[in-house]
Amino acid sequence: MQPPALPSVATGELLAGAVFSAVEFAQACGKSPHWVLTRVEAGVLQVDTTSGAWRFDSQSLVRARRIAQLEATYDADPQLAALTADLIEEVTRLRQRLQALAGAHAVTG
Repeated sequence: MQPPALPSVATGELLAGAVFSAVEFAQACGKSPHWVLTRVEAGVLQVDTTSGAWRFDSQSLVRARRIAQLEATYDADPQLAALTADLIEEVTRLRQRLQALAGAHAVTG
C-alpha cells in the first residue's frame, strides 16, 4: 500500500501546522531516511521528539530542501550547506524586519 501523497511544498513555502514523520520528511526532501538521520546527528537539522517519535515542521522541511540543494549544486558538505542556509535565513529575517520598519515609518512619517 502506498503512503498518502505529501503536499507539494516549494523551497521557500511554509505549511502552517504541517508535521512530518521522519519517512515523510525524507520523501518530501527527495532524500533517504539515512540522509535525514545523518543531518540530525550532525546538528544540521532539528527534530521534535516530544511525542516520542521524530516530527519535523514545514520550516525544517524548507531548510532541509535548501541544504540538499546546496549540497548537490555546490558539492558542499552538510556543515557548510547548513551555515549557508543559516545565512540565507538571517538575510530573509533582516529584510522582513527592514520592510516592517519602513512600513511603520511611512505610516508615522
